[in-house]
Amino acid sequence: MMALVDAQYRFLYVDVGCYGRFADGGVFNSCSLSSALETDNSLHIPADCKLPGSDIVSPFVIVADDAFAMKRHLVKPYSARNLTHKQRIFNYRLSRARRVVENAFGIMSSRFRIFGKAIPLAPHKVTTLVLAVCCIHNFLFRNKTSSEQYMSENVDQTSDLQSITRTCRTSRHANEATEVRENLCSYFNTAAGAVSWQTQAIMSH
Repeated sequence: MMALVDAQYRFLYVDVGCYGRFADGGVFNSCSLSSALETDNSLHIPADCKLPGSDIVSPFVIVADDAFAMKRHLVKPYSARNLTHKQRIFNYRLSRARRVVENAFGIMSSRFRIFGKAIPLAPHKVTTLVLAVCCIHNFLFRNKTSSEQYMSENVDQTSDLQSITRTCRTSRHANEATEVRENLCSYFNTAAGAVSWQTQAIMSH
């Protein structure tokens, strides 16, 4: 199962049915989300916005790991070799954002114990079951009361993801994916974009 998750642990896109031996990058490249990201406005992604407290303009992006190829709307960490201090900060902040995705899967699997072992159903029924559980999962996050009852107490609920201001530009820039990542890296190393513990966090690893 491959999924796109928002900051509230809700599944926005789910792809089910690929064989487990396929690499994540290959699964993503063959799914409809990947092709949609290449098509202008097919996903209705909002226009580029200024990052909070700065004049840095950035597109809305999907956070991914090393298995994926970068696109304008998809960023991944810097390679682990010879990282600068700023790049290590960026990788740490990206990792914190990806934790939301990991928590979404953890919440669902801890509440729906059927995922704790092999599912004794035909493949097409497993696909239906997984999609149904994702819908129920999203439904249980419909409001604060139900989401608090649904989530287990040991899940880290602090995503520390800030809302993007809506001072948006209507035109799209021709920035390459690497430029988008560089802009975000710069932002995370400014007073406006930094979090107080980020330097200490990367020094402890």
